[in-house]
Amino acid sequence: MESVRTLTVDGLAYPYRLLRPATSRTEPLIALGGAFQGMYDWPQLEDALTGVAGLVTADLPGSGDSDLPRPEHTVEILDAALDAIVDDLRLPRINLYGYSYGAVLAFRYAQRHPERCARLLLGGVPAHLPEALFTRYRQAAALLRAGDAEGFVTRITAEMFCLDESRHVHRRELALRYFRRSLLKTSQQPHAPYLLERALGTRTALRGGLTGVPTLVFAGEHDTLTTPDLQRAFASTIDGSDFVTIADCDHMMLLERPDAVTRLITSFITDSRSPSCQVDGHFTETLSADERKKTSHT
Repeated sequence: MESVRTLTVDGLAYPYRLLRPATSRTEPLIALGGAFQGMYDWPQLEDALTGVAGLVTADLPGSGDSDLPRPEHTVEILDAALDAIVDDLRLPRINLYGYSYGAVLAFRYAQRHPERCARLLLGGVPAHLPEALFTRYRQAAALLRAGDAEGFVTRITAEMFCLDESRHVHRRELALRYFRRSLLKTSQQPHAPYLLERALGTRTALRGGLTGVPTLVFAGEHDTLTTPDLQRAFASTIDGSDFVTIADCDHMMLLERPDAVTRLITSFITDSRSPSCQVDGHFTETLSADERKKTSHT
């Protein structure tokens, strides 16, 4: 069963969507996506969570059909919007999954409200991004402002995907076509410049560590936007976290290896895997402050 509700925060209206399964084995999962990802862009998770857990997706202020934040609004307006969704669900705890930019929002929420997070999943975490990347993002933003949507899409695609043909990326061409088509459509919407500016504000948002929340961090083996080593270093700031790399994909894991990603997510939120379990012939690992030199794949 699906329902869509509209909430308001500081005068900004925004919708969220709840898909309820016939039966549920765990708390619902709130999914927060990349800067240009909307609340209907989660078909892989919808299929995977059937009979496992409810799924919540949203167009937070500035995306999709939501209102555009005003100049005085900062990232805190998105924090407040997420808080309001969790309050509206009227549940003591939720599972929280953040991908790419959404990982920043999910991590911030878990830091503020660890008691309300049953489990935290963070994929493609934008950890320790170099200044050169933000320079290229600003160049892409200039192309968008100048009306060169094709140029903008080409620049952003080059950052999101590993285009090195010597590295095997599963379904690379299919994922590229889908992403380009979706981003071109989004770039023609009034919210697009705001979404890009929002993404530029992520560089200092992943500090401070986290305790008290079971956490899984996972990265694509060939992620060139934010490398597995950088994401693993971030994961080591989260007490007792698990870290996994997923083979044969880059930053766009859910497009390239949806079965591996959704299997990882569903097994984690249902507690059906242990930190030392074997998946696809490779071992995952549990991280602590004293364990920072291991590697892991899936």
